Amino acid sequence: MEKLIRKIEIPRTSNDETHAVLRRQWLIANGLGGYASGTISGGLSWRYHGLLIAALSEPHGRLMLLNQLAESVKIDGDWQQISDVEVPHEKNLSACPYLKEFRLENLLPVWRYEMDDVVIEKEILLLHGQNTAHINYRLLSNHERVQIQLQPFVHFRKHEQPVTREMPESYFLTVNGRRYELATPHLPSLKMTLSADDVCFSNDGGSRREIFYERDAERGCESRGVLYSPGFFRFELTPRKMATFVASAETWEEMLALSPDEALELHHVRCERLLQLANPKTRARPAADLVLAADQFIVKPVGRVADIARASAAGDDVRTVIAGYHWFTDWGRDTMISLEGLTLTTGRELEAKWILRTFARHIRDGLIPNLFPEAEHRGLYHTADATLWFFHAIDRYVNCTNDRHTLRALLPKLLDIIEHHVRGTKFGIRVDSHDGLLTQGAEGYQLTWMDAKVDGWVVTPRRGKAVEINALWFNALKLLENWLREEKNEATANEIAARAQQAFDSFNKRFWYANGNYLYDVVDGENGDDSALRPNQIISISLKHPVLDRQHWKSVLEIVRDKLLTPVGLRSLAPGHKDYKPRYFGDLRARDAAYHQGTVWAWLVGPFIDAWQKTFSDDHETIRRALDGFNSHLDEGCAGSINEIFDAEPPFTPRGCIAQAWSVAEVLRCLVKIVG
Repeated sequence: MEKLIRKIEIPRTSNDETHAVLRRQWLIANGLGGYASGTISGGLSWRYHGLLIAALSEPHGRLMLLNQLAESVKIDGDWQQISDVEVPHEKNLSACPYLKEFRLENLLPVWRYEMDDVVIEKEILLLHGQNTAHINYRLLSNHERVQIQLQPFVHFRKHEQPVTREMPESYFLTVNGRRYELATPHLPSLKMTLSADDVCFSNDGGSRREIFYERDAERGCESRGVLYSPGFFRFELTPRKMATFVASAETWEEMLALSPDEALELHHVRCERLLQLANPKTRARPAADLVLAADQFIVKPVGRVADIARASAAGDDVRTVIAGYHWFTDWGRDTMISLEGLTLTTGRELEAKWILRTFARHIRDGLIPNLFPEAEHRGLYHTADATLWFFHAIDRYVNCTNDRHTLRALLPKLLDIIEHHVRGTKFGIRVDSHDGLLTQGAEGYQLTWMDAKVDGWVVTPRRGKAVEINALWFNALKLLENWLREEKNEATANEIAARAQQAFDSFNKRFWYANGNYLYDVVDGENGDDSALRPNQIISISLKHPVLDRQHWKSVLEIVRDKLLTPVGLRSLAPGHKDYKPRYFGDLRARDAAYHQGTVWAWLVGPFIDAWQKTFSDDHETIRRALDGFNSHLDEGCAGSINEIFDAEPPFTPRGCIAQAWSVAEVLRCLVKIVG
């Protein structure tokens, strides 16, 4: 079967170029929220880097179980280290001297090492639906056998905890034949085995090693941590026979149910099926790459046992969307914006239904959850827009599937949402009876997507009537009106239509900023009307039912293009504003101060292209340029995926999460949309 292969060259012509490429990252996921991630160099530079971050039920959440393997090969009687636990810190061309190639094969990371005439390849696989990692080794050169040494390093902790988190006082190693189990009190154990020839394990009594985490240091976090190793494995590697190190948090029966060869074959079969299921317009690259990247975000939340039980009782299954790797869980807003690109564009309509039903079960006081915290089953509801994006996601799903049964099941909940918003619900979210617009805001809360908060400081509170919130409110009303008419509920539809008309009239009266020829970002805010030039206004054009009068579309989009559009998305604030930040870097406070104050967001390219196509249907060049930067980016931040954010100025350095659901979803959706 044909694989999607993406090669990343390892330059040896410049110290800076070599160092930059070796620091790039990779990511694979297991469909449960667990993942493995690291640098191209093979070393650890971030608290989130590891070979097995297992997704477990409460109270554990995602747990770092296997941080890394230090690997050595015996050449002419001498041991040569081919990869280390740490990333090379000096910018020199001798860093990782044996690494000759890095590539992705159906998103699996593959390293090629050459030592004199010995050639070895390594690849990492996470079994889908399991917390099990396979690290596969192959001898490609013409040797009878080569001896390999692997030294596992661990620091059992929750994956988001700092690297200085106190290490357990002791790890206990149990050996039963080729089964090795490393345990410590109160935490799940790590099970290890080797499928190879002449395996031996040297128990050296355990050792500890302090390493430096470069990315944590850059982000102002504690950056020196200690890892523990129980000893080292040695085995023989022979041509035409794959050797595999297996690490798992599952039972022995589950982790050994598939042989390494079977597991690898099934991974590639599954990837082929994902590509075949997807919209035929995704056959070309980079869309095909993003189909596989999209799969990483669709997960079964194994920790939420009650959700699984309820869904099973109703004949459903549970799916949700990880908003971004490494640290995000599932967020309502991100899920609803991402749903079309992640599931409908990729031919996974059944999972789209499960996602919608999963969130519908969690509606409280007219709101869907903003997020589910790590290792918890109860959601947090502090969001003014996620519930309105829920209407948008349902519309995209129904348009794609014509699933009227699901729509009818959701209609009572949608009516309840509208009623709660009209009466007023949590966090000051309510309809202003004087103008029909939606206002929101509560002290200490960040309720829109511009939600940075640090040490009690809400960076962009946007309390009042935010432009995209009211665009979403109008769109939700119009969608509900049409659905009610299709169900012959004319009386209620007429009531909803009257509310929509009032909101439309008030929006166009209140939000137009004549001095700038664009829209206010917030009206009736704490400090009056906010004329900051932000991308939120494009939502008033991009949605199915645009609230902005058509006469203003052209001027709004042209100023957004001129001031906010970059090759990798839209700036969150126009240059020249007093709060504009050209770079996103530094400690948490510095980063959050820049998060929505100029920093570029990739997902915004979706609404921009939707709005641009509506307004300038013959201008394909602007749309092409809006997407061009993402192709090269697939080799830059996290290989094969799209970062959450970028610096606001060239070279638009990738920042934030290394793989973000709505970034991948919206770029993929737009790539398909523009194919003739």
